[in-house]
Amino acid sequence: MIKVLLVDDQVLVRAGLRMLLETGDGLAAVGEAGDGHEAVRRSHELRPDVVLMDLHMPVMDGVAATERIVTELPETRVLALSTFDLEEHVVAALRAGASGFLPKDVSPEELIEGIRIVHRGEAAVAPRLLLGLIGTFVRPARPRAVVVPAELSALSVRERQVLELIARGLSNGQIAEETGLSLSTVKNRVSDLFAKLDVRDRAQAVIVAYEVGLVSPGELG
Repeated sequence: MIKVLLVDDQVLVRAGLRMLLETGDGLAAVGEAGDGHEAVRRSHELRPDVVLMDLHMPVMDGVAATERIVTELPETRVLALSTFDLEEHVVAALRAGASGFLPKDVSPEELIEGIRIVHRGEAAVAPRLLLGLIGTFVRPARPRAVVVPAELSALSVRERQVLELIARGLSNGQIAEETGLSLSTVKNRVSDLFAKLDVRDRAQAVIVAYEVGLVSPGELG
């Protein structure tokens, strides 16, 4: 059973989300919170597997609450929700540690699947969509250059290649086909580069790849 905490400042929205989760097998709404401070407190009390986090709330916003939760409760995943699918707060939430984001007008099936995806430890934001976001709101720290950025210096040549392919939207299986590596080797490479970059998932890895100039939105294939 995936335990979910519902965080939104609107009671009706929380009620709707609770009703929605009741339709999904293996999902349970274990509690609710109406602002960021309450979300942090309730997360400590309930230890949910996934927090559905509204980004715009009084007292403490969803970005600040996300950072607190993922820092203090590393096993808890945060899936950010937003009325707008292109805004700087979304990127801020991903930087803060959210495992992904979905607009509030997604279908019930997409929301339930998003919860399951982040619970598995994956990102619920498609890398191609994420690149569209950061292309709008994130500026590379430096242009692609002859000097290897410090963030990439710890990576092997193969790990850097895998990171670039992740940022281009390839799955582990597609990366294996592209590089000729076995799927298990690709999974190990991905885990190693996540650790070296100090990122939690693909979403944060894509942001790093863009910020250091390894990829740019215009290079999507």
